[in-house]
Amino acid sequence: MLFGGFDPAELEIRKRRNGSRRLRGRFPYRKRAVLSDGGRNGGKPKKEQFAPGAFAYRVNRPEEDIHLLFGHDYDKPLASRGTGTLTLKDAPEALEFEAEITPRIADTSHGRDALALIEAGLSVGISPGFRIPPPRAVPADQAEKIEHEPYVPSRGMHGAIIRTVLAALLYELSVVTSPAYKEATVEAGDDDEPVDEDGDGIDDNTGEQIAARNWKLDDASGLIVPRPHALARWRL
Repeated sequence: MLFGGFDPAELEIRKRRNGSRRLRGRFPYRKRAVLSDGGRNGGKPKKEQFAPGAFAYRVNRPEEDIHLLFGHDYDKPLASRGTGTLTLKDAPEALEFEAEITPRIADTSHGRDALALIEAGLSVGISPGFRIPPPRAVPADQAEKIEHEPYVPSRGMHGAIIRTVLAALLYELSVVTSPAYKEATVEAGDDDEPVDEDGDGIDDNTGEQIAARNWKLDDASGLIVPRPHALARWRL
């Protein structure tokens, strides 16, 4: 599972009058994360980075549902594209997202926990849940590239194996505690200015979609994947 990080200095949470929150964040491309230092047995360190557009297959298909979860737990959803509460944008430098945490979700136990931990600066990471597509769908050299880093300790290079992910099937983004990608940033704030059309001091913009929808891959590709809990990082 991939871990991505938010800069806590960018984090701000404001509660709207209707009880909803909005989270904005980005997962950077071309930024390397250290997955392993090689261990005590002298193995090679492992690093990972994502090429621009690596998540494009599912991100660019609006019919493919993608979730925002708390701790990679599908029993703790915060938002989803299927309910209209999660939007994704594949920008040149990062995968950007915006999520609305509706009042009903904010009032669940996991919603309260997630928001409290974010406000406290404890859970300030984002982690995409993804799979590398199988070779029958995407040739190996088009899905990922493996390189070997030079051994120059004075420059912080220790002969690591570097994997660049070129194509990944994104299923969810999760709020987590321990991120690996420190360059990611997030901003949480008001969804919009309160709307009080009748002058009663109550925000009238309270519409929300509380719906559930199963996701699946394109039938034509033959890639029908069950609900992912343990997602593969390195293709075997």
